[in-house]
Amino acid sequence: MSFTETFSDFYTNVKTSLADGTFAKLTLAKTIGNTDLMNIYVRPIIEDAVLKMELKYKFQQEEQIEIHTIDEAREKLGSYINNPFMSAILFTTEYDLMYKLNKKRAVNITKQGNTFGNASEVLLDYLSGNKI
Repeated sequence: MSFTETFSDFYTNVKTSLADGTFAKLTLAKTIGNTDLMNIYVRPIIEDAVLKMELKYKFQQEEQIEIHTIDEAREKLGSYINNPFMSAILFTTEYDLMYKLNKKRAVNITKQGNTFGNASEVLLDYLSGNKI
């Protein structure tokens, strides 16, 4: 399977955790070589009463923020897998899901116990219908 296909499978878990209210955060990390872009942090936000994703690009000297729909975020994040990021970690209140590429670019997806006990407050407010 290609990186695009395996990352799409991984991202299905992101969408599920958003829908069931367990999403805590998503991080892309472990770059290849010495790159200016160090991490991408993803969190849900509400824009015009629509649930969207905020992508915070952490560079060595600055940060940049982009806002995308949930599906646009998948496309954007998927383009960074293997160039320059070797891993993505989905943190939910039920489990942590790690998407990793090894040196031979084989994909390994593993599930571990949860790191976070609380889901994103923005997501919970959105799912409960509260105004933000």
